[in-house]
Amino acid sequence: MLILLIHWLLNALSLMIVAALIPGIQVQNFPAALLAVVVIGLVNATLGLFLKVLTFPLTIVTFGVFLLVINALMLRFAAALVPGFVVNGFVSAFLGALVLALTNMVLRAVVFQE
Repeated sequence: MLILLIHWLLNALSLMIVAALIPGIQVQNFPAALLAVVVIGLVNATLGLFLKVLTFPLTIVTFGVFLLVINALMLRFAAALVPGFVVNGFVSAFLGALVLALTNMVLRAVVFQE
C-alpha cells in the first residue's frame, strides 16, 4: 500500500514538473495534480487500453511512436475532466506525454534505485 502511495505522489510530482517545462500545460496546485494523475490512470486503463488494442497494427508500423499519440489524447481527455488541469493543443499534449513518461522513469529510478 505504501508503494502505491509513493507511486501516486511521484506521478503527481512528475505532472507538476511537466507543467513547469511544457508551455500549454497548466496544473493549478498539487491537489489538482493528485486528482489529475488518478484520472489519467483511470482513462489509460479504460479508454487508453481500448485504443491501444485497436491501433496495435499502427503501433507496430511506427515502432511504438503512435503510443505517444494515444497518451497525448489521454492527457487531453483527462484535462477535460479535471478542474485545475489544462492542456492546450495537441503539440503540448504530445510533448507533455513524452516528458511525463521520461520524468516518471527518472523519478522512479532515483527513488527506488532500480
